[in-house]
Amino acid sequence: MIELSLVGMGTGNPDHITRQGVAALNAADVILLPRKGADKADLADLRADLCAQLITNPATRVVGFDMPVRDSAAPDYQGGVNRWHDAIAEVWLAHIQAHLPQGGRLALLVWGDPSLYDSTLRIAQRLALQLPLRVSVVPGITALQALTAAHAIALNEINAPVTITTGRRLRDHGWPANASTVAVMLDGQCSFQQLPTEGVYIWWGAYLGMPNQMCISGLLVDVGQKILEQRQTARAAHGWIMDTYLLRKSDPDPA
Repeated sequence: MIELSLVGMGTGNPDHITRQGVAALNAADVILLPRKGADKADLADLRADLCAQLITNPATRVVGFDMPVRDSAAPDYQGGVNRWHDAIAEVWLAHIQAHLPQGGRLALLVWGDPSLYDSTLRIAQRLALQLPLRVSVVPGITALQALTAAHAIALNEINAPVTITTGRRLRDHGWPANASTVAVMLDGQCSFQQLPTEGVYIWWGAYLGMPNQMCISGLLVDVGQKILEQRQTARAAHGWIMDTYLLRKSDPDPA
């Protein structure tokens, strides 16, 4: 039996990992840390630094692995993602067989929270088809929590819903029907550029909760270009960027 703990790590700030998460990491026999290529080495270093700070159990082993690359040019998006997840599951399985042949406790650190626009749970389901597996989840701070905290705003308006979507859906389908507030995730192309800007307010943030945190807010027509420029500069400087934003079709300060 493999006991797999998925530990939400928020934005990578060690203060964002709960005490339950720290306990899960220290209870693990092996922690798998993905490497995503030289241009994203900082991400692997950040995970390694978190482990160095939080793990006090000398028996816990930290093992790195090379993350398979998704074919972003695949004509069938869903099929490309599924093949990518299959490849990741195979890598996990190989490391489990190598490092935990008799079973044991395995942990992975997950950006944000495993429940929100993250595929770690789906990949774990693939493993369950190949070996005895019990999965537990330690929730983490979501990107939306970090974003609204950084801007000191509420996620929703009074008695109003919030639509959470992706940049791809925003590009393909436009503003969600009957939505006044839209939270956008997984958007590497700044899909707000495709929207009519009149009356739309945006709260944008990158590297949330980290020392290099960036936040911009205002009417989309006024700050959209500034977001594009600062995002491009930051991505070039760090080799990666994780950002999200909230859109609202109303005056955020009626007074």
